This record gives sequence, C-alpha cells and structure tokens, in this order.
Amino acid sequence: MGLLRASVRTISSRGPIIVNTSSGTLETFFNGENCSIKMNFCLWKNNEESERMFRIASGCRRVHYYCYFSSSLFSQCPHNLSASFSTGLHLSLSPTESHYSQDYHRLLSILEACKMSPNLRTAASTHANIIKLGYGMYPSLVSLMVVTYVSCDGLNLARQLLLEIPTGYFDAVSANLMIASFMKMGAVDVAKKIFNDVPLRDLVTWNSLIGGYVKNDMFKEALSVFRKMLRSNVEPDGYTFASIITTCARLGAIDHAKWVLHLMTERRIELNYILSAALIDMYSKCGRIEIARGIFDSVERTNVSVWNAMINGLAIHGLALDAIEIFSLMGSENVSPDGITFIGLLTACSHCGLVGEGRRYFQLMKSLYLIQPQLEHYGTMVDLLGRAGLLDEAYTVIKEMPIEPDAVIWRTFLSACRIHKNYEMGEVASTKISHLGSGDYVLLSNIYCSTKKWDNAERVRCVMKWKGVRKNSGKSWVEVGNVVHQFKAGDRSHPEAELIYRALNELFHRTKLEGFSSTTELVLMDISDEEKEENLSYHSEKLALAYGILKSSPGTRIQVSKNLRTCPDCHSWMKMVAKVLNREIIVRDRIRFHHFAGGDCSCGDYW
Repeated sequence: MGLLRASVRTISSRGPIIVNTSSGTLETFFNGENCSIKMNFCLWKNNEESERMFRIASGCRRVHYYCYFSSSLFSQCPHNLSASFSTGLHLSLSPTESHYSQDYHRLLSILEACKMSPNLRTAASTHANIIKLGYGMYPSLVSLMVVTYVSCDGLNLARQLLLEIPTGYFDAVSANLMIASFMKMGAVDVAKKIFNDVPLRDLVTWNSLIGGYVKNDMFKEALSVFRKMLRSNVEPDGYTFASIITTCARLGAIDHAKWVLHLMTERRIELNYILSAALIDMYSKCGRIEIARGIFDSVERTNVSVWNAMINGLAIHGLALDAIEIFSLMGSENVSPDGITFIGLLTACSHCGLVGEGRRYFQLMKSLYLIQPQLEHYGTMVDLLGRAGLLDEAYTVIKEMPIEPDAVIWRTFLSACRIHKNYEMGEVASTKISHLGSGDYVLLSNIYCSTKKWDNAERVRCVMKWKGVRKNSGKSWVEVGNVVHQFKAGDRSHPEAELIYRALNELFHRTKLEGFSSTTELVLMDISDEEKEENLSYHSEKLALAYGILKSSPGTRIQVSKNLRTCPDCHSWMKMVAKVLNREIIVRDRIRFHHFAGGDCSCGDYW
C-alpha cells in the first residue's frame, strides 16, 4: 500500500502539534518560529482523518508545501488527491519565479498533449506533478487539467476537481475553456454553474454558453441567455449571431428571426460567408424561402457554403427544379461544388421523385467532380429510390456499397418499406439494424398494421415493452407573439388548454362536414375505427395549429414545426383545414416543409 508523503514548512505562532491516528501521523518540529510538519498516512484508508490532519495544518498563517507521490497511488485513490490539498492547504503560496518559467510551461505542454491525444494515466500523473510542484491552485493549470480530464473521458474526475476548487477563483479565459469543454460533453449543468459563478465574464464567456446550448439542442435556453446578454450591455459579435441564427432556424421562429436580423443591421454586423449562409438557412427553415433567395441574390457568394445553404433550403421545400437551377449557376461563377452540394441536390430530387435526375447527379459527382460518395450520399440515393417504390434497386445499392452501410441507411430503407407496405423487405432491414430504436420498432409495427397483420404488430409492441423501449414523443411548436409554445400529443398542460381543445373540436366538426375522414390504418392497435379516430385526434401538430388559429387574425399565415415526420392523418386534415379556413398553413416536420393552401399540399402527397 502506497503512502502519501508531504513535508510542509510554515511560520506559526501556535504551539507544537502532534497527532497520532490509525491511518497516519502528523508531527511538528520547531526551530524558533519556523516549524516543519510531516504527514504520513494512507489516503484511501481513512480519508476523513486525512482531511482532519490537513485542516490542522491549514490553521497556520502561511504554508509552503511539497508533495511526493506516485501516479500509481493517484490511480488507486477513490477520491481525487487534490481534494485533501485544496481542503486544508488552499492558502499555499505560489512557486518561485525560477520554477514558474521552467516547470509551469512543461506542465502546460504535457496537458495540451494529453488533451490532443487523450491518455488518462498520463493526465493523472501530470496532475500529481502539478500538486507536487506547488501549482495546485493555478487557474490556468487547473482549468486545463479539468479540460484534459474531460478530453480523456474522465468526466467524473473533472466534476470532482471543480467541486474542490472555488469556481470564482478562475479568470474568464480559464472559465471559457471549461464551459466549452463541458458543453461539448453534454454536461450542461456543470457549464452553467461555471458561468454563473465566474466573477468576470467576457464576450467569449457568453458565446461559449450560448453556443453550448445550441449544440445541445437547448434553443429556448440559448435565446434566454442571449436576451440576458443584451440586458447586461455586452455587445454581441458575429459568433454570437451565428449561434442565435441557428437557434431561430431550428425553432422555425420567424418573428425571432426578423428580430435577430434587425439587431444585426442595427449593430452593423458585417456579413461574411458564414453569416450569409446561416441567414439563408435560417429563413429557409423558418418557412420563408423567398426571403432566403433574396439574401442569396444580394450577398457575396464566392464560398461554396452560401450555395449549399440555398440548395439545401430549396430541397427541404420540395423545390427541386429551383435547386437544380442554382447548381447550374455555380460553374458560371467559378464555384466548385463539394460533397454537401450533392447531398442537397440528391435530397431535392428525392423529395420530388426525380429519379432519373438523381441517378445522373450521383454519377456526375463521381465522374466529373471526382467526389467519392460517402454514407450520406448513399443514404440519399436509397431514399430517392425507396420513395419511388424501387425497393429492389435501393436494396442493390445498399448491398453494392463499397463501405459498410450504417443503421441510418437501413432505417431509410425500412421507412421506404413502410411507405410501400412491403413487410418482407422491412423485416430484412430491421434485422440489419444492430440496436433497434423506438422509431425502428414503430416503423416495423406500422408496416404490419398497414397490411393488417395485427399479430405481428402486437409481437413488435411486446418486444418494445419487454426491452423497455418507449416510442419517441412527438412534439410540435408554434410561435405566437414572440413566444414559442410547445405541445405534446394529448397535452393539457398549456394554460389555455380548455380554449385550445374547444377550438380543435370545432375544427374537427367543420372538416367532417366538408367530407374529411380520419386515416386510421396506422394506429398501432386492432381496435374499432372510433377508438382509432380518438387516438389520432390530439396529435401535437393539431394542438399547435389550433392554438395558432386561436391567436391569429383570419387570413394570416400559420407555421407549425414538429420534431418527427407528420402522420398521414394530420397531413390530410391540414389540407382540409387550409381549404375550410382559406388560410395558408406551413408545417415543417423532420423531413421537409409542407405548404398547405386551398386543400392541396406543396409535396403533392409525396413525402
């Protein structure tokens, strides 16, 4: 069993201290006012007694300490070693300047190397040396140590180290580094705590938190912090707006999008290709493709990212011919397409059933532009062929791929099998997905239900229940009065739930009078049509639309966003509502945009 050996020299006005414990001893030896304190103990045997000895030592006015221990001891210890030191000896003085220039930079270099090439053992050994050489409370080293632990998948060690060191001890640079690292690992709570505790925040601190929220799909939180940033009189820059533009795009919040563009104009933020592409993407995803095209026509577009944003925006709106037109302009402006360009083109062809054009661009990508297809390109080809009902050809593409198809490609094929009610090939696809998710089970169950194979569907549901797999919750949101309102299926948590359901039931009555009947075939139960209709009535997008109608003026356009693919029943019902109310309704689901007007949809029922 290893021992931690530490010698501490201090100046004290106290009497001698001698402590004997079951886990070690602490002795003081005096020479006038100077004394040395020697501690020998087994750190992991009795940590409480160890910490008590450190608290005795920390009662001195000033402490210099030098710690000697091995990395093997560090790795065996159930508690991070710096816990004991920071508990009792956080009054330690800095190392001398001569040590600072040599050891400090050496430790920095080692930690940077560990961060780039994660090695937890080396990181732990370096942490031991940091304490040994007296740098245990240096903000720059401690923050980098935290980040290094995160990079080495030692998230718990990083969390514990942060608990031991007061967050207010760090400067803005150190705090920024840690916020970005914890956000990258998804430890949002830790990053938020660092942000709240750091005494001085700079622009990068705000950007790190906002950008981290966006990366973790916490868009409402990102907007909230951005508003707080403006109230704190911190001037946002291009990086701030890039994150907020992405937030507006993901929420599909057009009012927020207009507000953000106004702020950018007001502050004279210069548009570079990153912001130009982001604005095009934002307006595309907020359902305003015409505004996106206007921005594209007005900005400098020498970078391929701007072209990609426009082509992908047109693709998700089902405007394949426009996307192809934009692509044809790239050559005349000497902009070379890249792999992302062709993903957008193939997606556009897929949404409109342009099989021949899709095949041609796939070959053109390889032969003329010498771009090797990646998984995403093969996935869009499988989607293109599968949607068109060419399941055999799509299956051949998968089998002949030079790279191993992933779960996403098989899931795409499974979705095509669901559209065309081919349960045999659907079963083949499901066996190729190593870890079936809830969406996969639902797709397979839908295939069985659509072909009235209720026993098979029931078996799928039993497997889901046995494995504890829950169906992904459908969520929809609508922006009303600069506030984004979110709904779930059957949701009654909204403050105006009673009015929403009353308005929705009135819409059901009016659409039925016009001849609408529910599409009940995909309800995952062998039950009566009346029960199935009840099951379909309160999907999240219907609730969101009802609230949007309730809160808007007649004739105004309403936009609803959903996290999943909209179901056939909701799609048919939206067409009828648009006709009955003579209003334009825009629904953005996980796949694409649907523009409903006059009883029709822009997708032509091909989605």
